[in-house]
Amino acid sequence: MACSAFHAVPKYSSVNPARARIRVVVDELKDVYVPIRAGDYTQAECNGRHIYTINGKEYSECSFCGTSCPSRDYFKEPDSGLPLKCDMCEDEPPLSEPMCVQVCEPGALTYIEREEEGEEEEEKRGEMEIGLEALVNKYGVKTVIDTIARMSKG
Repeated sequence: MACSAFHAVPKYSSVNPARARIRVVVDELKDVYVPIRAGDYTQAECNGRHIYTINGKEYSECSFCGTSCPSRDYFKEPDSGLPLKCDMCEDEPPLSEPMCVQVCEPGALTYIEREEEGEEEEEKRGEMEIGLEALVNKYGVKTVIDTIARMSKG
């Protein structure tokens, strides 16, 4: 929920769990925490419908998936339906750790930067590009352009 406050406009003005870019599956009795960060958006539902049994409890494959997809409401902006993606709370100046690590149960989440050698970083798409693509896919290019033109006059 801390990331929903971090990404609120203005920053820290509201807290809404539906806007969180991370879910944590918790088993407090066994001290188990499984973080699922919001990943990329996909237009189609996946075909994976496997059931996993962990310590006697059944979980669907969707339980541990970070993708925003049409088959569920996780990682979607509740008002617009646009996909949300974890950006590790990027900010200027940068935070020492993402908000979820700072405020979650001590030891439940850790943040470690990894250096990957030999691989060029893939160009990252910004939230606006992802959001516009989702709007174009839903309403069509002409409707989105007409709406932006109408809003810019106003």
